[in-house]
Amino acid sequence: MGEKAPDRRTLKTKKAIRDAFAELLTEKELRKVSVQEIADKADINRATFYKHYLDVYDLYDKIEQEILVEIGMLVLRLGELSSDKFFSALTDYIDENRTVFRMIFSTNGKAALRAQFDKCMEGLFRQIESERLNIDVNDKKLLYQSCYRSQGCIAVISKWVTDNFSESKDFIVKTVSELDTNTEQLARLGPRKAVEKRSGIF
Repeated sequence: MGEKAPDRRTLKTKKAIRDAFAELLTEKELRKVSVQEIADKADINRATFYKHYLDVYDLYDKIEQEILVEIGMLVLRLGELSSDKFFSALTDYIDENRTVFRMIFSTNGKAALRAQFDKCMEGLFRQIESERLNIDVNDKKLLYQSCYRSQGCIAVISKWVTDNFSESKDFIVKTVSELDTNTEQLARLGPRKAVEKRSGIF
């Protein structure tokens, strides 16, 4: 028999634990966060925490795995959409998981999580563009272009998150999609034609 799916109560409890932990990580280093603090903030007892996780580090690792898988699936699913629709879906997801993304971009978490998030985004940008252009995913030019595009996207997201989501989602979508579309167009034109285009030669 297959593994039984978790019920709503379990899902709600795990979300409360995850959100409480992520919020604490915006305030202090990972090694200084205790199970008791998480339990207090999530309004549960320690036994409930240990029912789902071995310790604080196990919780962190599971959150890391879940977020990277979810983002990977989201980006792959929306890769064929236009830039504005693609980034709209991405910002919706981030907005719905604000606490977790504060954790990702916090200086108190593991640097490995941010690095893996960056690597995931870069790899997905490369895969999507490889399929669109029908070129080898390991093409050197593609490697550098996907790195440039993904880091630009991440920089905007990072500023939005660290500024406590002060700008509207519409503003972020418009900004990042315009930047990405312009970058993509210039990359396809090549350096000489890009200069000519900016100079109004054609």
